[in-house]
Formats: sequence, C-alpha cells, structure tokens
Amino acid sequence: MLFAQPKTVKLTWMTALTPADLSPREARFVALARELAREMAPRVDANDRASRFALENHQTLSSSAYPALVVPEALGGAGANLFEFVLAQLELAQGDASTALTAAMTGHVLGSAFESLSWPQALLEQVGREVALRGALVNAVASESELGSPSRGGRPQTVARPVSGGWRLSGRKTWATGAPALSFFVVSAGMGGEEATARFVVQADAVGLRLEPTWQDALSLRSSGAFDVVFEDVWVEDAWTIAPGPPNPSSSGWFWAAVAATYLGVGLAALEALCAYARERTPTALGRPIATLPSIRRTVGRIELGLSSAQALLLSLTRQWSEHPERRSSLVSALGTAKMLCVNAAIEATDLALRAAGGAALTRALPLERLFRDARAGLAHPPSEDVALEKLGEARLERGE
Repeated sequence: MLFAQPKTVKLTWMTALTPADLSPREARFVALARELAREMAPRVDANDRASRFALENHQTLSSSAYPALVVPEALGGAGANLFEFVLAQLELAQGDASTALTAAMTGHVLGSAFESLSWPQALLEQVGREVALRGALVNAVASESELGSPSRGGRPQTVARPVSGGWRLSGRKTWATGAPALSFFVVSAGMGGEEATARFVVQADAVGLRLEPTWQDALSLRSSGAFDVVFEDVWVEDAWTIAPGPPNPSSSGWFWAAVAATYLGVGLAALEALCAYARERTPTALGRPIATLPSIRRTVGRIELGLSSAQALLLSLTRQWSEHPERRSSLVSALGTAKMLCVNAAIEATDLALRAAGGAALTRALPLERLFRDARAGLAHPPSEDVALEKLGEARLERGE
C-alpha cells in the first residue's frame, strides 16, 4: 500500500479539529506529510544559508507517495480531494517551506486538472501516471518579467508558432518554483498571431529548454529554485497542447488553497519554534523559563488566535469545495480571501515570534528569522489583498438580500 495506516496521528494545528475528527484516509495523508517534514527539516538551515536549491529534499519528496496524492487511484495515486490535500500541506510546510511550495504547485496543477478534466484525457492520464509511478513534479509557469502577474491580465510574450504536427515555443518565464526538480512545465503562451492563449506541457529534458539560476539571493524561500525558464524554439506536439477554454474555477480554487496551506504551515512552524524556545530559555535574572511570563503567554495566545482563525476558514471552505461540487463557483472568491488571511496570519505570527524571542531571534540560532522571511513570499502570489477583497465584496453585492 502506498499509504500505510498509522497507529496514531498528532496534529499540530489549533482548531477544534483532533485526530478523532479525521477519517483513516485523512489520517494517512497527514502521517505521510509529517514523516516527510521530519526528514526534510534538518537540511533546511544549511540550504538557506548557502542559498542552495533543496535538491535532496526534493528527491525525498519525489521518492515518496506524496506527489501522487491528487492523482486518481485508477492511475496509481490516492485520489485526494482539495480538503485532504490542504490537510497534508499544512503539515509538510512545517518541515521545509521551499520544497512544500513545489509540492503545492504539483498538487494544484494536477488536482484542478483531474477535478475539472480541463486537459485532453490522454495527456492528463500520461502525466498522472508519470507522477504516480516515479514521483514526477509539475508546475505551471505563467509569470514573465514584462507581463507581471498573469492574474492582472495581459497576453504573454512567450509565443507558440504553429508548425506541422505541433508547435515551436519561444520565450522566457520567471519564478518557476522547483525548476531544477521538475519533470513537466505547463507553459502559457500566445498562439502565433491569434489573440488566444493556450497551455503547452513541456518535458524538462526538451531540446531548447534551459534554466537560468536567478533566485539564489532572494529574500524568501532561498532553496525553492524559482529560476527563470527559457524556451528556444522548443518542439511541442499537438497532443501535448491544452487548448484555450473558459475560466476554470478549479484552477483558482486549488491554487489559492494550496498556497494558503503552505504559508500557514510556515506560521505554525514559527509558533512551535517560539514555544520550544520559551520553555527552554531560563534567564538567571528570572530563575524560571520565559514561558511563565504573562507577556510571552499573551503573545503566544495572539499568534494562536490568528493562525487558528485563518485555518478554520481554510478548512471549512475546502471541505465545502470537496463535498459540494455545485458550490464551487461561489466559493472561489472566498478561497481567495482565505489565501489572503492565511498569508497575513503567517506574517503576523513570524513577526510576533521574532519580537517575543528577542535578540536570539535575529541570529541563526533559531529558525525564526528564516521563517519570518519565508512567510513574506506569500504576498507575491495572487490574489493580492485588494483583488481578494474586491472579489469578495462583488460576490456579496451580487447576491442581494
């Protein structure tokens, strides 16, 4: 079995959700994510110090059953729904946020595609089998330096030129999380002289595809390998093309939820690190652990309230999404807001943890300064706060009384 039944599962999040609330299936996913997080965590600090891609942790991810979580059981995966995937991501991100973000990208690309069947069936099944059989990792690359965020509109400069039997792809994409470990890139490109934008699934070893390591000195997620990807007349056959179609709620829903869970995991890791430090730190002038101080307890309580509130909303929405498909169109704007709340909660948690731990938090002796930096990367993912709030308000106003 890919997912062995654990004897016990200890959850680290703070809502009323307990192990007893999880089905055996959900508990298996959480246990897998926790074990991977535990294995990855000891390597994180050295990778971050060196601004080095987390190759070993990505290999650990690929060699596990985790990439196949959202792949249907018929193709060798576990068939996890959005709620189940979020449960796992909350745990995985506490071990290594950089690697967990690559897992989030693989999960959202495939999860939304299998849920909506928005890819050609043969292509989707082929990629799904590769993920299930050998742990292939996937990411959708859409951002470009000139374009900015694709969520703001605009036509990509990357162009697919039609040729006999397929397309020739040329252009450059930025921020391809996990690029050195990816097996497939899902590339957004204009279709020659047409106005439409299509997507093209490109294998990592395609002739004319190369990576440029542009991420090493980044503020956040220094080990994520979010490199530029250059396509120089790359051949893509017609069968590996995803034709333009109407807006797909699943694409946004899965992306926002996966990102939200990942950064919320960063906030949870900061809270755990602060609590561990507070229990151990015993100044001679105090004569007891700083965990006994009212100011520390208030700070921990404030962090926990923020994280648990954001988490409760995220879990509620993703459960509704998974159990009530007919509601998905109306849940999209709420999931965008949940992403905003989760990222903001993680940023506040890491900031408050730094303040509470004092001078030691500014050094590498504690992981708090790294977690503080990593949490801020969540602001770069769409939707931005202004768009999330506008969409939520628009949905409420259109409902009327």
